[in-house]
Amino acid sequence: MSSKLNILDRPLSKGRSEINITSFALLFSEIVQYCQGRVLTVTELQDKLSEFGHHVGQRIADVHVQRERGFKREIKIQKMLLFIHSNIWKSLFGKEADKLEHANDDEATYYIIEKEPLVNKFISVPKDKGSLNCAAFVAGIIESILCGAGFQAKVSVHWHKGTTFLIKFDDSVIAREKAMDSK
Repeated sequence: MSSKLNILDRPLSKGRSEINITSFALLFSEIVQYCQGRVLTVTELQDKLSEFGHHVGQRIADVHVQRERGFKREIKIQKMLLFIHSNIWKSLFGKEADKLEHANDDEATYYIIEKEPLVNKFISVPKDKGSLNCAAFVAGIIESILCGAGFQAKVSVHWHKGTTFLIKFDDSVIAREKAMDSK
């Protein structure tokens, strides 16, 4: 028996990145082109990219919870967001997200801010699609992870301080959080 762990048994957060950045850029640009050929508007393109991100998010969340957390899931909003901001971001992009903020005027709204998301780094946006933010793919990943863990939310992407992922939790999630805090 070999004492060396195979790639499936190693923790995700340790070790070097095993994906060549050039290969990733080529693959992601092909995904964007594929989606672009099937939509008419920038909004539809971002929705399609988000849909692709959902598939990735479902799988990455399961792998992280199984390998890194011993099947233990977070039950509090802030801890779940910190898990995404740090663990998930490090696994996907090799570093933590730049910022995690809570909206001052709305208890159901949070922001993850990334100055220059990797998915936008190698994409040149045509002038007729100037508002396109390919980080909608990452918004899909975030939304999928949150919803899969029982935190129903909508995640949208905006150009503000770089790229901002606006996370708006469902009222039922906020009510559940308040009920847990009052016990």
